[in-house]
Amino acid sequence: MFMLRNATKYLFGNASKETIVEISQGQLYLVRPLSPKGTSELIYKDAAASIRRTGQEYHYQLVIQRAYEEGEAELLADEEGEDGAADALDAEKDEKTFLLDQSLHFRSEIRENGEKVFAWQDLSGDPGDLFEFICDDSTQPGEVSTFEIAAIECQYERKYRKPKDTATDRQLQQFNYTAQPIPAAGPSTSPAEKIVVSPPMKGQKQVGSPAAAAKETVANKKTVRSKAPSREATPTVAPPSALVPKSRETLAKERAELHLFDFDSGSFIIQDPAVVATVSETGNWQYWLQITGSEKEWLGQRVVADLNPVFNFEYLSFIFNHYTEDGSAYSWLLRFKDQDTEERFQDGLMRALWEQLNETKWKKQDKDDQQYVLDAFQDLTMEDAPPVVEEEEEEDSPEDDGQRSEHYDSDESVDDIVTHDSDGNVNSKLAVGYKHDRSFVVRGSKIGVFKHTPNNNLEFSTNISKVETPKGKLFSPDKVMLHSEDQNMILQNKDNPNSLYRMDLEYGKVVDEWKIHDDIGVKSFAPEKKYAQMTGEQTFLGLSDNALYRIDPRLSGNKLVDSELKQYTSKNAFSNAATTEQGYIAVASEKGDIRMFDRLGIRAKTALPALGEPIIGLDVSADGRWVLATCRTYLMLIDAQHQEGKSEGKLGFEKAFGKDSKPKPRRLALSPSHVAQFQHETNVPLSFTPARFNTGLDDKETSIITATGPFIITWNMKTVLRGGRDPYTIKRYEEEVKADDFKYGSDKNVIVALPNEVNMVAKQSFKRPTRESIAATPRRSGARRRLGRDEVVNSPY
Repeated sequence: MFMLRNATKYLFGNASKETIVEISQGQLYLVRPLSPKGTSELIYKDAAASIRRTGQEYHYQLVIQRAYEEGEAELLADEEGEDGAADALDAEKDEKTFLLDQSLHFRSEIRENGEKVFAWQDLSGDPGDLFEFICDDSTQPGEVSTFEIAAIECQYERKYRKPKDTATDRQLQQFNYTAQPIPAAGPSTSPAEKIVVSPPMKGQKQVGSPAAAAKETVANKKTVRSKAPSREATPTVAPPSALVPKSRETLAKERAELHLFDFDSGSFIIQDPAVVATVSETGNWQYWLQITGSEKEWLGQRVVADLNPVFNFEYLSFIFNHYTEDGSAYSWLLRFKDQDTEERFQDGLMRALWEQLNETKWKKQDKDDQQYVLDAFQDLTMEDAPPVVEEEEEEDSPEDDGQRSEHYDSDESVDDIVTHDSDGNVNSKLAVGYKHDRSFVVRGSKIGVFKHTPNNNLEFSTNISKVETPKGKLFSPDKVMLHSEDQNMILQNKDNPNSLYRMDLEYGKVVDEWKIHDDIGVKSFAPEKKYAQMTGEQTFLGLSDNALYRIDPRLSGNKLVDSELKQYTSKNAFSNAATTEQGYIAVASEKGDIRMFDRLGIRAKTALPALGEPIIGLDVSADGRWVLATCRTYLMLIDAQHQEGKSEGKLGFEKAFGKDSKPKPRRLALSPSHVAQFQHETNVPLSFTPARFNTGLDDKETSIITATGPFIITWNMKTVLRGGRDPYTIKRYEEEVKADDFKYGSDKNVIVALPNEVNMVAKQSFKRPTRESIAATPRRSGARRRLGRDEVVNSPY
């Protein structure tokens, strides 16, 4: 009980947050076991349950809030007429509140079929009537226990007018009504099937405690599942091994135990206690991993980045992903007998992976650079660390994806609603305003403009229907950046790599073409300083394959500033740049290396070696402390501050790191088992969108956002730095996420562009990655508006 009671201390701790705890999905029923009116009535088909503070000290409310399916609110309005429309959306119809008092007899149970139910008396109904909230299948037993504990403590505070911390076990026990049966709200279950789970009291360690109850519930769920054959009930079976290619050189050969991740149980199951894992070179910078048992070949595959390798020396384990020819993904674990064995295997595998990516011999790298690469692929998390309480922000509103923008509702007929353009274009780029509450979404040669509303939704503002050069040639922007107090947008046309275009957002048209240089192209560009778009600053940075330079649109002729050009003789394949609030510059490349500059026109102060994968996105914290690089299958977080020596406290932008004092990179990757589950659900390999920190002039970076396929992922910086296990949460959509970014000035809300929709989503709605949350079918929620054909295609600016 102590652990979960401590968790509720966190829930209650911030008095400025109205919501204490929430179950985000479920259904509300009114059950009348003794009434001739009928057994049960479905009140809300889709709802969220929460416990909220009131304006009076020691008084709390149980709140059940309805979530509308897409178009449902408007359908009700049509059916009920103009007056009925107002009623359909008022608080009485959308929300039910109950003062948390002992008279409710609030309790919970978890039935043998896994159904999780809260129940309380209907004090205004007939005797025996009660409300039941049936939680969604994705709700974890621990969430149920935490919610009930919070309810019990709220009732204690109301009765005794004292803080919950003063409660004794005996005092809390009087609010325990678990022994009272909960009748079924439907035919799928009956009271005889229930498991009585007593709400845990302080100091308990028997079966009734939260941990034991959760374990018992999970065990019972597995037992019930085993009775009904299903896809999930079948243990994951290893696929046949591929043919072993001819080896030229053996890089590593070690003995280990072999385990396979089972999708149903969510755990690794031993397959063979004694295998031999071999890493070998097969020629032409190709390498092979083969695992052989005494009786069979278990698996063989090429050594590539999609292995997603993770070494954990505390548990002497190596976890990796294996992909078959049909695209199926499996997660394997090798456990070695001691650390020396694992280190030998790691050296061989990382050499193979690095050489395959860089097509250069590993031995040519100096020892310090080799260690930098090895550190990046070591699991830096502490798997036995105490549980970390997730720092989720409680919102006043229930979980809601926010309003949609390209798929919104209105009074148009179905024929007038556009969900896919006839030209096949979909949303592709996103630019979030800093100065004004606007977001801009590129869709082919059109740009949609969306207003951020005070209640953290998006509202369609207008559509720029034709993006064309000053000479009238239509084009689809390849890259965009807001500029000059968000009044302008800089656009790149991939068909004209030596020029950029300025769009005046007040008029909604391109007004200037800027020729950068006759011989030096523009591969990417970045603001002069991190928040330069909030100012009238005119200059900004440009990148080519082998040059970094300043662009000044005020120059006559070519806009490249010759005195602030740093050009390299070799092709460095620069890919991205980012700047700090002071104007320090980080530059990444397709080779995977990172350079840090304190100003333009000089050599880099710090050069960090390549891990091998191309860097497709780069961000820097405002103070320059943290550099965030995005590769296709992982992110890399680098502490750019010197930790010791004469330069202690200085940044790598200001003073070079010594050869033996390079920062230890933190490789932010999904766990291999989660990767396997992602691909198991979507049949799509990992491919992250450029990751970003949350932004705000006076805000510290606390979160990181990215996406892959239909999943948005956010990392909590404090949890990452504390070494927490799996320090990320996820949200799944029905379609691929095309672009994503935080709303300016907050890490609570994320703006998401799907192929045909745009929305703002509360980070509160993200879930811990579990088998249920990864496999969950996204639900339609919230008030959504559709755009008519004229709005999407020809809306005047």
